[in-house]
Amino acid sequence: MIDLSVSFNGIELKNPVILASGVWDLPYTEIIDFNELGGVVYKSVSLRPREGNPPPRLTETPCGVINSIGLANKGVDSFNKEILPRLKKFDTAIFVNIFGETIEEFSRISQMIVDVSGIEVNISCPNVRKGGVSFGREPETAFQVTKAVCENSDLPVIVKLTPAASNIVEVAEACLKAGASAVTAVNTFQGLAIDIESGEPLFKNVVGGVSGPAIKPQALYNVYQISRNLEVPIIGSGGITNFKDVLEYFIAGATAIQLGSAIFNNPLAPIEIIDNIIKYMKDNGYRNLKELRKYIDE
Repeated sequence: MIDLSVSFNGIELKNPVILASGVWDLPYTEIIDFNELGGVVYKSVSLRPREGNPPPRLTETPCGVINSIGLANKGVDSFNKEILPRLKKFDTAIFVNIFGETIEEFSRISQMIVDVSGIEVNISCPNVRKGGVSFGREPETAFQVTKAVCENSDLPVIVKLTPAASNIVEVAEACLKAGASAVTAVNTFQGLAIDIESGEPLFKNVVGGVSGPAIKPQALYNVYQISRNLEVPIIGSGGITNFKDVLEYFIAGATAIQLGSAIFNNPLAPIEIIDNIIKYMKDNGYRNLKELRKYIDE
């Protein structure tokens, strides 16, 4: 038997493959079996409903996509009443990505998220005008937000970092000092698309978030930087499309991974990646991820 389980700081996963926030919603549960996943992160939930940014919100770019969704959601009350009960039916770890425009909002919403495996704190969204990246660029603001969430929740807290940080290692360290159990590295990179017909930015918000295979080398380097300087569980994210990408993230220092925009092209990607990791381990004589990591660390 192959054991893919992962355990760190109060977080238990049956395998290291987690669905990232913002790329899926409940209809996706009809396409793949969520019981097979290590975990899922539900898209950003705010204190009050948000309409998000005006369309267009998404455009393709070479080897990826740019989005400017703007954290559209129905608010935490709706999540607790309508979404969470349906997600709880699945045998997988459930995390909720939370967003606030102020530290006070982060404090309040963290009190309202209960009965899940953990909270992922969004201090890294590149396409909103208030909050988002502005909280994640500097260690001090990242510390303040993380501390506010940790003080108001008994759940494990994961902080989703921005690649736009002034020094991502220092920001990750600040989050740890504030009480974070882990970090997700990284959110999308800031990018721009131009409509050549109008001569204006394609998105009304101007800036969008770039994801997909194009960002993998940079995201991987961020994971490497953090892992070589800090003792912290890292959930690697950015440009993963297959099991070989996952192994690269493990080698760079990740404990688990999040899969995002890959499911746009291949909705079955999460299950295929899990199956191929198992096959790789069988073919190479590994019984569990600890043995694989020992080999990688050597």
